[in-house]
Amino acid sequence: MDRIFTVAIIGCGSRGAEAYGREMFEQKDKWKIVSVCDTNPVKTAKYGAIFAVSEENRFCDEFEFFKKKRADALIIATMDNDHVRQCKRALELGYDVLLEKPITANEEECRSLLEAHRRYGKKVMVCHVLRYAPAFVKLKELLEKKVCGEPVMIDSIEQVCYWHQAHSFVRGNWRNSDETSPMILQKCCHDLDLLQYYAESRCESISSIGDLRFFKAENKPEGAADRCADCKLWKDCTYSAQNIYIGNWKSIGSPENCWPYNAITTAVPQTEENLTEAIKTGPYGRCVFACDNNVVDNQIVMVHFRNGVNANLRMTAFTAGGGRIMKFYCTQGEIDFEDALNRIAVRRFNRPEEIIDVNTLHFEGGHNHGGGDGGLIHAFYECLCGEESAPTGLEASVESHLMAFAAEKSRLHGGEPYKIHKDESERR
Repeated sequence: MDRIFTVAIIGCGSRGAEAYGREMFEQKDKWKIVSVCDTNPVKTAKYGAIFAVSEENRFCDEFEFFKKKRADALIIATMDNDHVRQCKRALELGYDVLLEKPITANEEECRSLLEAHRRYGKKVMVCHVLRYAPAFVKLKELLEKKVCGEPVMIDSIEQVCYWHQAHSFVRGNWRNSDETSPMILQKCCHDLDLLQYYAESRCESISSIGDLRFFKAENKPEGAADRCADCKLWKDCTYSAQNIYIGNWKSIGSPENCWPYNAITTAVPQTEENLTEAIKTGPYGRCVFACDNNVVDNQIVMVHFRNGVNANLRMTAFTAGGGRIMKFYCTQGEIDFEDALNRIAVRRFNRPEEIIDVNTLHFEGGHNHGGGDGGLIHAFYECLCGEESAPTGLEASVESHLMAFAAEKSRLHGGEPYKIHKDESERR
């Protein structure tokens, strides 16, 4: 019989509890959730009940939670600035850790956690879930087999989507880099991780430009109110909370528990009354031109890897739909991937195009992040069993974070190139 690992969760939000927690809870032959901790008592009670956690193992106080080790493994899915402190304490207590990305918004903290990881010798896997999604696994396979020869350049586009930008990065938890992390780290560390994963090389230098172009006070329409519930313009406003949350919720059949609607209210089941109340009183009902947001809504990053591969990453809020587009320019052909189309196109020079239907690719576990969430949990289990090393272990994940820190420094200095490693940290 396979071993069953006990799990504790700190941070019972859309990732820690809804994604990873539910995935594990459904795999009772592999996992048993035995403790939950969140500063919000409503969430602690909600997920404590869902996961059948005893009352004495439900916590709202981090200090009490970390008084002793409570499980084999710990999921850390709190806010960015809490990750390193909590992960260090977890390693000290002897936990193996599944750590939500980003690791931290602070470069020195990132390096210090790596030192602690080496000191304690426990396993830490960072939640770069896209590496485990079938489409991205297939892309890696095609590159390793050199189906189109050697990669020369990689072009990647992160399409955030207009309403996702408004939800998470204007009104939501990740709107302000002073409180959490810059956009390039929070939203695009997935993309930077994939670029260095596919390039199979360390970054030599990186540069970036970008800004907050649209979601600011100077673009607020005349006559608009600070809250959507009080605004006479809401019916014709693309970004009105009523349209994004209630209108869209109704259009998909009024689900009882579905993201992003379960992020604006903890009430279950979700109802129009609950959503309306959240819009009237909560942060997600604010006008997108009257928030305390400062993260960018567009950014371009240029990367030069040590093996000669060059890469571009473009992030934009201004798309009708979300998803990633990647194109690999290789010596014997090109490979295209657009996840909204669920297809990979392989074009070898002077040969017929080959289309790979992503829907036919096998994956372990759930469907979120293109199957990546389930794949991540499967990989974490194998890692704890000692069967596999973690592809997104702390060592590998720190590299993409250092790229993000350098890209943000470059953006703030007008696009000046930076080298990312400590012995090469001076600007060129």
